[in-house]
Amino acid sequence: MDFSILWTEFFGLTLDGIVVGAIYALVSLGYTLVYGVLRLINFAHSEIFMIGTFTSLGLSIVFGFTGLEEPLGIVLFLLVFLVMALASGIVSGMSAVLLEFVAYRRLRRRGASRLSSLISAIGASFFLVEFYRLTTESKDWDFPRMLSKDPIFSISSAYFTLDKIIILLGAFGLMFGLDRIINKTRLGRGIRAVSQDEKTAILMGVNVDRVISFTFLVGGVLAGFASTFYMLFYESTKFNVGFLLGISAFTAAVLGGIGNIRGALVGSFVLGLIQQYSSVVLGYNWRDVVTFVILVFVLLFKPTGLFGEALQRARV
Repeated sequence: MDFSILWTEFFGLTLDGIVVGAIYALVSLGYTLVYGVLRLINFAHSEIFMIGTFTSLGLSIVFGFTGLEEPLGIVLFLLVFLVMALASGIVSGMSAVLLEFVAYRRLRRRGASRLSSLISAIGASFFLVEFYRLTTESKDWDFPRMLSKDPIFSISSAYFTLDKIIILLGAFGLMFGLDRIINKTRLGRGIRAVSQDEKTAILMGVNVDRVISFTFLVGGVLAGFASTFYMLFYESTKFNVGFLLGISAFTAAVLGGIGNIRGALVGSFVLGLIQQYSSVVLGYNWRDVVTFVILVFVLLFKPTGLFGEALQRARV
């Protein structure tokens, strides 16, 4: 263990932890929204994220950026990046809606147990992973560096590059947009109503199927945008890229209080920071081990999470 590096690189690690936490937060919100409405852990949500990464990769190939030797100009990059993010959000969102229709809706209408839905979620996850494994030949796929990662400015050991700034601004903008949707729109009120009492919501005229589909759509869109941010930051993907990231995002949701939106956000940033600090002290190979340990400890000693007390009053 080398705590001296943690001290000298503290600000840089903190910045990277916040950036990674922002990506986790967008994925974690998908778990939280679905759990808040259906009381279901959508284990296939990590594969919705994976689909988004391959959408961004596919567009980079279509645009002819494979083997790009020099970064794009800032204006061109922002235009291309916006197209990729929107496309990934749409593809991931529609994939999430299709997943709900195929894997969950029929079981829900038949009054199947939550265990049946959970098994269906795991089965859908395995199917998507294997489908993409065969389609992509189990290879690692590199994403072209379309943006210069030279530091723009620094604060101590924290170097602010353009990709980090874009991720932070984009992620916080999406989080603010989700908050406005949940609290100010009619469908948002429907989500809150169904999460609190589905039967009463039906009596009040809420279309539950529409609300649930919209919930999956929003979660999928957020995961799609997160996938584009991930590709910009890490520049690589593969068929099982969603597994460990999904575990981290799920851990963040549990840490904050599964079903609580603000709890998921706080849990994501806390987990991102812990991962960065522990990677330096213990070594990068221990990063995911630390994540699993946090998940186990939270489930053992505080299963309702940091903000779990709000879960019974309003599940989203």
